[in-house]
Amino acid sequence: MAKLYHHDVLVIGSGAAGLSLALHLPKHYRVALLSKADLYQGSTYLAQGGMAAVLHTRDTIDSHVQDTLAAGGGLCNREAVEFTVRNSRRCVQWLVDQGVDFDRREDHTDREFHLAQEGGHSHRRIIHAADATGRAISEVLTEKALAADNIEIFTHQVAVDVVVNGSRCEGAYILNQQAERVDLFQARAVVLATGGASKAYLYTSNPDGSSGDGIAMAWRAGCRVANLEFNQFHPTCLYHPKAKSFLITEAIRGEGGKLLLPDGSRFMHRFDHRQELAPRDIVARAIDHEMKRLGVDCVFLDISHKPETFLKSHFPTILARCRELGIDISTEPIPVVPAAHYTCGGVLVDTNGCTDVQGLYAIGETSCTGLHGANRMASNSLLECIVFAESAASHIERTIGDAPQPAPIGPWDESQVTDSDEDVVISHNWDELRRFMWDYVGIVRTDKRLQRAQHRAQLLQTEIAEYYSNYKVGNDLLELRNLAMVAELMILCAISRKESRGLHYTLDYPERIEHATDTVVQPPNSPLSSTI
Repeated sequence: MAKLYHHDVLVIGSGAAGLSLALHLPKHYRVALLSKADLYQGSTYLAQGGMAAVLHTRDTIDSHVQDTLAAGGGLCNREAVEFTVRNSRRCVQWLVDQGVDFDRREDHTDREFHLAQEGGHSHRRIIHAADATGRAISEVLTEKALAADNIEIFTHQVAVDVVVNGSRCEGAYILNQQAERVDLFQARAVVLATGGASKAYLYTSNPDGSSGDGIAMAWRAGCRVANLEFNQFHPTCLYHPKAKSFLITEAIRGEGGKLLLPDGSRFMHRFDHRQELAPRDIVARAIDHEMKRLGVDCVFLDISHKPETFLKSHFPTILARCRELGIDISTEPIPVVPAAHYTCGGVLVDTNGCTDVQGLYAIGETSCTGLHGANRMASNSLLECIVFAESAASHIERTIGDAPQPAPIGPWDESQVTDSDEDVVISHNWDELRRFMWDYVGIVRTDKRLQRAQHRAQLLQTEIAEYYSNYKVGNDLLELRNLAMVAELMILCAISRKESRGLHYTLDYPERIEHATDTVVQPPNSPLSSTI
């Protein structure tokens, strides 16, 4: 029998954004924090490189702001960028206070933080915990949340849809995977922190849960989305048949790693004066160009000129994983390929994480804050998670007293559906979606490719909607439904942008137009009065 839960705040997502928000809320708030799988399985846990912040006297807030604006291709919201960077030092201190053990310089008497260099940054400003920064943050914040009396953590919970009553979000229907039932969680504030949608692509660095759930649910609830044509492809994922989605961090190039063709020659100098330290979109396109030009499966990243002691200290995870696969990075180059990595667009929000629907918030990769513009700069994403989690928690605290108690809502109705006997439809559609997104909506696009993708996405949406209306929901069906919706929105945004900018590169419009504008899409059920 389905259950009904009542909390003050419902947080859907257990990564850095969701955990931070839950921990920032007052201790007398009853908080439900939902994880789609086990804890420690999201994108935060896999994040290697680190978090950008202005921590040293050699660096300045203005420099970090300017670097971010430059990487964003003219589409960053300056207010959001300045807001994020100004709060970077305080958010790092908050993480340190929670117990995150960032690397420090043993060669300095005051043991100041060791700061790494990454593409697009003009200074060393990446604070990190070796090459497993996300894991360090995730473990500490999860431990804190588990110990908090006011936070109730639910694992293996998949959000079906948020519940909107009038103009206000008052909860969500949630699939309990283990009990195989849909429960109702009611709350005066609902936070979407479900991550991005890079699982839309055949090759991705993301975990399996990155299916755009929060973006799709917010769209169905009436929220605008923005800039979904900008999906970042990380230039360097390990190319190996036994390595699934293993990222080779940007910091390797920051520490002098060189990209090589199969014959051992370098090539980045032909694409950008910054060479290996160019922003990710430039590096990814350069690798894609060379792979297609030469007809090869990968290129190589060489850090073997560094001493083994340095590699063990700075990149222990990568060193160990590659050696498990027979690649000794201290003596030979690493085979790498680009892969879908980060969704720069998302649910349109303000600096408090507020969406168009009252009581509904979106933070982290689910959101579009304006920080990233047309291209996310390396290591700004973890910073965004922490900064906007804090600001959203503060806004909830200031406004939740004005929110009415949720009205009674009926339980999930499964009286008209049956158990599925055609799961092959889901697996087939899943494969088709990810393949045509990679082929037609990938690193390099054309109008014809996008039109083909749009046609296929519309057919898939029709088939999935029919399946959804006839059968009981399960995780695979819910993820496919969400990802197909977000994929169609990605394609719509890409078709509407008649230029090449940042991560969106099209052969039909290779030049950038003079005046930059965001791509904002508004659903038919939007609470706003006009369509954008």
